[in-house]
Amino acid sequence: MRMPKMHWAFLFVVLLAHSCNGFYLPGSYMHTYSTGDNIFTKVNSLTSIETELPFSYYSLPYCKPDEGIKKSAENLGELLMGDQIDNSPYRFRMNVNESIFLCTTPPLSEHEVKLLKQRTRDLYQVNMILDNLPVMRYATQNGIKIQWTGFPVGYTPQNSNEDYIINHLKFTVLVHEYEGRGVEIIGTGEEGMGVISEGDKKAASGYEIVGFEVVPCSVKYDVETMIKLHKYDNITTPSCPLELEKSQIIREQERVSFTYDVEFVKSDIRWPSRWDAYLKMEGARVHWFSILNSLMVIFFLAGIVFVIFLRTVRRDLTRYEELDKEAQAQMNEELSGWKLVVGDVFREPEHSKLLCVMIGDGVQITGMAAVTIVFAAFGFMSPASRGMLLTGMIILYLFLGIIAGYVAVRLWRTVKGTTEGWRSVSWAVACFFPGIVFVILTVLNFILWGSKSTGAIPISLYFILLALWFCISVPLTLLGGFFGTKAEAIQYPVRTNQIPREIPARKYPSWLLVLGAGTLPFGTLFIELFFILSSIWLGRFYYVFGFLLIVLILLIVVCAEVSVVLTYMHLCVEDWRWWWKAFYASGSVALYVFLYSINYLVFDLQSLSGPVSAILYLGYSLIMAIAIMLSTGTIGFGMSFYFVHYLFSSVKID
Repeated sequence: MRMPKMHWAFLFVVLLAHSCNGFYLPGSYMHTYSTGDNIFTKVNSLTSIETELPFSYYSLPYCKPDEGIKKSAENLGELLMGDQIDNSPYRFRMNVNESIFLCTTPPLSEHEVKLLKQRTRDLYQVNMILDNLPVMRYATQNGIKIQWTGFPVGYTPQNSNEDYIINHLKFTVLVHEYEGRGVEIIGTGEEGMGVISEGDKKAASGYEIVGFEVVPCSVKYDVETMIKLHKYDNITTPSCPLELEKSQIIREQERVSFTYDVEFVKSDIRWPSRWDAYLKMEGARVHWFSILNSLMVIFFLAGIVFVIFLRTVRRDLTRYEELDKEAQAQMNEELSGWKLVVGDVFREPEHSKLLCVMIGDGVQITGMAAVTIVFAAFGFMSPASRGMLLTGMIILYLFLGIIAGYVAVRLWRTVKGTTEGWRSVSWAVACFFPGIVFVILTVLNFILWGSKSTGAIPISLYFILLALWFCISVPLTLLGGFFGTKAEAIQYPVRTNQIPREIPARKYPSWLLVLGAGTLPFGTLFIELFFILSSIWLGRFYYVFGFLLIVLILLIVVCAEVSVVLTYMHLCVEDWRWWWKAFYASGSVALYVFLYSINYLVFDLQSLSGPVSAILYLGYSLIMAIAIMLSTGTIGFGMSFYFVHYLFSSVKID
């Protein structure tokens, strides 16, 4: 029994809506704690939206754990993102509310004071983690409640040259009592994936951590009293002072005492929902409606363009085929148009090897982006698994080299009519885009090394990346190229003349049309681009991959349509050099993306300070723009090639 079309459409909409709403398989593998169990926090790199240079937590004179500093195991994505997760001396005991003394520093040296003042004025944030949850802070600005992850190193009061350090933390840990009953929970995270069985549930009864909040304070203590205390001694809970005289100033020879208090609060939040507070930030409604509005407008415009275009081509083909031979000859003499370039339309383009290489890399990048977004939309990229998204993208890119090599060599064979030189093409595909990224990252890495930032890629990781490149990506690309030589070349429907046809002079340069064509794909992308840039540079969580998937599909459709329309327009004015123009018609969206990135830097990242931060931002934006150019250009070229092949195979040739 066949399902009616309306039912299929309804099913598709339901699944699409589910992919937008079904956020994730949340958190890491669930931990339950009994009353009195020790729970230790971890600390990530210090970060700032002013400099974008992460630094180690222990680069500042904070209290260190008794057992020494131990780094947590980090995946490839975390290392590339500059994360450095270490243990910390902050210890909680489940369901025990207490105020604890940690340590008193030796007198601050000139270097330590200078460093603390610099980190304070650059708005650096301390990022703590408890049970894989980042610490959250609430603040009120202009009557609006704002939530942040992390808390500041210190603060500088208005109209003051003095800086004050945050040395007392008021933690609130939200816990949910788990009785070992209910639905099965699947976890993804640092510990991998797991399903809690019925037997485990009974053993796992206890308390789950479902929230981690902090109120930072600066408190000036009496040093003589504090140095008599030992680590983890109980103290009287201090209140956060409003007077600067009672706050801890950052000054040479000052001794800073670090303390904290913790309160456990029972919550109705269940463990699978504990990330909702991080993901559902304010302004989400504006985000959804603006994207939906953009999608509707773009679909409407693209539909009109495509319908008009189809009718035009069909009319031309019908008129041409209905004429007899004599009339066709007369028509060819009297009229200009795409029918006159039949003997030149498949002539080999300039720099054909570079075109094949860029198409191969574009296929690889497009495949990587599509598979990653699909997996993320269906919940396989949890925000609790730090670096998982970037790690997954790198692995996908490596293994998609086989498809890149195949596509590039097959196109090379089609253009050249021979397989000679396929190894050179395959090597170029394997090295072109990764080589550009490697050069840019190396330059940026030298800058990060000079700044002693944890964002710098370690030498060992450099060798790992090179090994992945040359031991996995290159061999797979060569293997794909070999398969490409065995595949049948695409047969052109018409013969190419020996002498190229002269292209009539035009009133305006064709590159203006090519550049203008990129505005329509950019229109589908720029709203989502704003949220992605905010996620990367302002430290916000981005997890609406369902809508990103819709935008990706829309972008592919619009790139294909724009490139086909522009190719048709060039053929109509007897310009048979359509290959590169088809690529850049949709690929020119990258120019607008890069310009928008500069606009975002100037107007939305006004706090970004110093040339080092600006160079880092522009370097990463350039990598993103090149990847978008290769991907969208490949989509446009592929559709245009199919269209031209279909168009001229429909013409009767004597």
